[in-house]
Amino acid sequence: MRVEIDSHSGFCFGVVRAISRAEEALQEQSEVFSLGDIVHNRVEVQRLERLGMHTVTHDQMPELGGRSLFIRAHGEPPSTYRLAEELGIELIDATCPVVAKLQRRVVEAHEKMRQVGGQVVILGKRGHAEVIGLTGQVEAPTLVVETEEDLDQIDFTRPIYFLSQTTQSISLFQHLCDRMRSRATDP
Repeated sequence: MRVEIDSHSGFCFGVVRAISRAEEALQEQSEVFSLGDIVHNRVEVQRLERLGMHTVTHDQMPELGGRSLFIRAHGEPPSTYRLAEELGIELIDATCPVVAKLQRRVVEAHEKMRQVGGQVVILGKRGHAEVIGLTGQVEAPTLVVETEEDLDQIDFTRPIYFLSQTTQSISLFQHLCDRMRSRATDP
């Protein structure tokens, strides 16, 4: 058997950037805390743990006053930044630039839809850190769909602004766009 690794395989640039920032922080400080696993790769998480990175949850943030907390490439909602400031936590923000741009688009989408009585829909995995960060950008509700069956929660008599989690399939996004257009009162 011959195994060949694609020369383009590996982490996306946002994750590579986050790992580099984590390594830099760990060279400057003996320990850094990461809000959730920095990457969906247990081997890489363990390697960084050996260097002094500790993975924590939102519930553990009150214990981190005066320490450094790493925001991974998935990003976080504004509420996390406010809480860190209240608790005296120094943030190392490694949000992927593509995710940060999408977060801004979510805010803009909500403003546009507020003006016309519409709704914002995101294709994404419920409970995923990036989706939590996206839906947490505003107080208004954001619908999250994962499959065609989830489209039933959308009010097709109202305007729709459709966005996608960065790691979702383009073909699935296009398929759901087509299905929404076919169901919309005014496509």
